[in-house]
Amino acid sequence: MARDPIVEEVHRIREAYAARFNFDLDAIARDIMERQDRGEFNVVYRVPRKPRKPLKRSARGGLQKSA
Repeated sequence: MARDPIVEEVHRIREAYAARFNFDLDAIARDIMERQDRGEFNVVYRVPRKPRKPLKRSARGGLQKSA
């Protein structure tokens, strides 16, 4: 597999961040929630999409869009 420098950088940053908290997931989660409460970054909420209409099977077994 080819090396991706962007992925490698993300892994390095993630490793350093986790090391700051001695790899304690509870401490990491607390830090993230505190930073969110302080407004350091925003969580984006989106309106869910409407479900698509299911496809119908044709007489020959293929799929067709329902009307």
